[in-house]
Amino acid sequence: MEMDSRDTGRTANVETVVKIGGGLLAYPGHFDAVVSAIGAAAREHRLLVVPGGGPFADAVREVDRRLRLSDDAAHWMAVLATDQYAHLVAARLPRGVLITEPREIAAVFSADAGGQVPVLAPYRWLREADPLPRTWMVTSDSIAAWVAGAVGARRIVLVKPPGAANRGGGDLVDAYFSRTLPAHVTSVIVPADHLDALQSALRGSRSG
Repeated sequence: MEMDSRDTGRTANVETVVKIGGGLLAYPGHFDAVVSAIGAAAREHRLLVVPGGGPFADAVREVDRRLRLSDDAAHWMAVLATDQYAHLVAARLPRGVLITEPREIAAVFSADAGGQVPVLAPYRWLREADPLPRTWMVTSDSIAAWVAGAVGARRIVLVKPPGAANRGGGDLVDAYFSRTLPAHVTSVIVPADHLDALQSALRGSRSG
């Protein structure tokens, strides 16, 4: 997939994009542990958090089932759902800062006090770039993959709900993810209940 490099935040030197799955909200203890791990890793590494949709996107799916929304309406409503989750994550993440545009990433990293973590509410950026198909085949997994390429990250860590390790690997990401992820970006999928593996992935090292 071709990506528009205009004003994408490539100068921000993002090391890792961290996609926090919306399903984690069903597990408050694991959610809190994940955001704590991200906050700790952000003291030494430049992380960009991209939220999932979770129950906010599920509400859009339910309306779509009942009213048969147009593809455009369903897509943008679902993207707006990730903005809602971004507000929640930024509020709970130690030193989390809500951003809506790529140019804000560098500003967060250059703040006087280190360790701040930009949390992307992606609707505004995606509405302008419109990089992905408007279909339920595309979820926040593909959004995060596109963002990783756009900001020049080397790695994407996808944090999934507990128990995800027991599912088939092909079922852990959406159907469009592999087509969106640039070849130079390494992807790591980590269930939220594997905290040691998550900490290693956030620091760019291999877990044992």
